[in-house]
Amino acid sequence: MSKNNTVWIGENKSFRERNRRSGGYLLKRRASQIAVSVIRGLLVFGLCFMIIQPLLTRFSMGLMEEKDLYDSTIILLPRHVTLDNYRIVAELTDLKTIGGGWTFRAILNTLWVSVLVSFCQIVSTTLAAYGFARYDFPGKKIWFGCVIALIIIPPQTIQSALYMNFNSFDILKIFKVFGVDAEGLTFGQRLLSIIDGTGTGLFAALGGSALNLRANVSAYVIMALTCMGLKDGLYIYMMRQYFQSIPTSLEEAAYVDGCGTMHTFVKIMLPDALPTIASCFLFSFVWQWTDVFYARLFLPSNSISTYATQMSSMVTRMGRYFSADASKAVVVPNGRQQQLISIAVLICAIPLIILYLFTQRTFVESLAMSGSKE
Repeated sequence: MSKNNTVWIGENKSFRERNRRSGGYLLKRRASQIAVSVIRGLLVFGLCFMIIQPLLTRFSMGLMEEKDLYDSTIILLPRHVTLDNYRIVAELTDLKTIGGGWTFRAILNTLWVSVLVSFCQIVSTTLAAYGFARYDFPGKKIWFGCVIALIIIPPQTIQSALYMNFNSFDILKIFKVFGVDAEGLTFGQRLLSIIDGTGTGLFAALGGSALNLRANVSAYVIMALTCMGLKDGLYIYMMRQYFQSIPTSLEEAAYVDGCGTMHTFVKIMLPDALPTIASCFLFSFVWQWTDVFYARLFLPSNSISTYATQMSSMVTRMGRYFSADASKAVVVPNGRQQQLISIAVLICAIPLIILYLFTQRTFVESLAMSGSKE
């Protein structure tokens, strides 16, 4: 049995005496520990400063009056403190009615849309990831290549296709194949047109025309449930890698005990995958919270206005907001624009920061999970 060198040279002796007996080893080890601690502390401080400093700057700018923005002697602390800027931003971003009370409509719309779409994404991508990890089927590599392409190719490249498909949505686009217009036909005529081969599609037969889902939250849900939502390819890849790390012996034991495929997936695989699923849900929620592309494409701005879309169009509304005549716009100084945009960004980030504070343990746990589960 080997001895502890520190004890062997006399643990009750002074550090100088123990260092002398160890031939200078203790001093070198202590110096290296201190150096590592200092370097680690500097790195953590630098990273925290890079994250916190922009938030502090935006918070400070939000408390300044407009004349403080152009005062070169003011660095961080405002000379004239005001909270009126937050009221202006709230009215510009649909959190508060102009001259009225607080409604928080944009934040509430963003919250329920983000939760709904993120939940649908997790359900579909989890099932797809488990299929890729555990089953062999024709064209598996080709389909997984499509998943990788979904990660690489930006959604803007298919914007036109999404617009055309959801603007006149119908099952399998049968009405395009036959090229028959169902407008003006009775229900019996439309039903007969499908039977005799000149049909227009299911939705066109029932309602007289294809559905317009472009400005409808159902289109958003359809995209999420078919693994075509925002960043769905990344979630499939992450969960597939996790499912592949779980040994097949767990599933085989469940099959021996009489569990079916779905029962094994729900009772055996999902509980172990909860940290990874939670991380994917957090990623999805954060991206949905700040998404502008899909929100503008699928959500009607007059009824479901999200905070991100309101924030992206703030500058165009500032001119009329600050104008005494609502029919005429004024030129808002660039400094004033940047100040109000900074406040809007800060308001947008606060819910995400709170969310991370409550979920950081689960998020870190999912990143630390690795190795065999045998």
